[in-house]
Amino acid sequence: MVNVGDKKVTKRKATAKAVMFLGEEIIAYFENKELTTKKGPVFQTAIIAGIQAVKKTSELIPMCHPLLISGVDIDINVIDIEHIEILCTVSIEGKTGVEMEALTGANIAALTVYDMCKAISQKMVIKEVKLVEKSGGKSDIKNE
Repeated sequence: MVNVGDKKVTKRKATAKAVMFLGEEIIAYFENKELTTKKGPVFQTAIIAGIQAVKKTSELIPMCHPLLISGVDIDINVIDIEHIEILCTVSIEGKTGVEMEALTGANIAALTVYDMCKAISQKMVIKEVKLVEKSGGKSDIKNE
């Protein structure tokens, strides 16, 4: 692990985005801002899974520091008739960034959507997962 002992405590924030192809067949189940399958409410479950993943990042990725997370926000939106977007924003006051936590949360939320919808179609694709914004620490990053 990298020694962060001499770093200053700062407010840090990171946002990761996952884009998924679901297809019209799955999007047809979308109603009142939610997808509901036999397994239950897809987006609500994916949000919970993503938050749990953020909190367990240091257990999943060997060199990540265990962190006292200040906040996690996960938003899932239908962006067209075949795709959804998952945004995971993580914040902390600490000595190290939360990029890996945001990326982990977005990935696990996407995998949860896949798991809950696979009985309808297995043509889903997690197309892209990337860091879109990071602030605090040595440098700020904004990718779109």
